[in-house]
Amino acid sequence: MKNFKVPTRDEVSENNQAIFDSLNKGLGFVPNLYAYFAKSETALGDYLALQNRKSSLKAKEREVINLVVSQVNGCRYCQSAHTALGKMNGFSEDQILEIRGGSASFNAKLDALARFTKSVTENRGRASQEVKDAFFAAGYTEGNMVDAIVIVGDKIISNYIHNLTEFAIDFPIAPELEQVTA
Repeated sequence: MKNFKVPTRDEVSENNQAIFDSLNKGLGFVPNLYAYFAKSETALGDYLALQNRKSSLKAKEREVINLVVSQVNGCRYCQSAHTALGKMNGFSEDQILEIRGGSASFNAKLDALARFTKSVTENRGRASQEVKDAFFAAGYTEGNMVDAIVIVGDKIISNYIHNLTEFAIDFPIAPELEQVTA
């Protein structure tokens, strides 16, 4: 079995070392996920450019998407990282758990976004007509839909990287969701 190792600053290219230095300055550390991207000469810079692009969606809305996609894809790393970021964006622990489950009963617009995101992710882009209609009825535009799908794609990339490698999670571990049985 292959053991995947997160590289240190000294083990990455000069270009990626500069990005590590910038991340260290801004965040106080280099998250393992970002460090792992540095195994590729260009992936870390490309991924950060995608993640930091301008969007018509607000930070809270982006976190809804990140939390839902990470839950659907079973990525414990991203569930943990985005639980921390969700709290920084004003969500309570209970709200974060609800969002991860694909709804947000505390806010009608975010609920439509969470349900849309869950349907898009579970159905590989073929969201149900009902959730698409609710998404647009909540006030989202086609431009918002495009931005949401870019964020879904961004999160799928990081979810898949961690799900394949299972390197250490360097955020407080998010609680598991209780499975609801019918």
